Amino acid sequence: MTPVSKNNAEHYLWGAQCDGWHLVKSTALSVIQERVPPGGAERRHYHSHAEQFFFVLSGVATLEVDGTVHTLQPQQGLHVPASIAHQLSNTHHEDLIFIVTSTPPSHGDRVELAPTRD
Repeated sequence: MTPVSKNNAEHYLWGAQCDGWHLVKSTALSVIQERVPPGGAERRHYHSHAEQFFFVLSGVATLEVDGTVHTLQPQQGLHVPASIAHQLSNTHHEDLIFIVTSTPPSHGDRVELAPTRD
């Protein structure tokens, strides 16, 4: 076994300019460190089977979960159960760095939703 960090983890790009690093990628568990620049966001979606835990390392996350908007500061996290619509965004002025843990892994289990309207 070798210690893992974003320096030696599998990297991928998502959205317009967001980064992800697979810290753990197994059949039962996914742990990813992600970076979302200011103004970045994922599309609103849910996962049929995967539950997720979002934990902020730096920056501020805006996480809408089933119509309720949560603001997560560094060292705060939020659990999102399976089948619950959610959307993470960075509406602040610095990069958002967070860890998302999914069990089972959420890749291939994503159902995109139309954006919500005010």
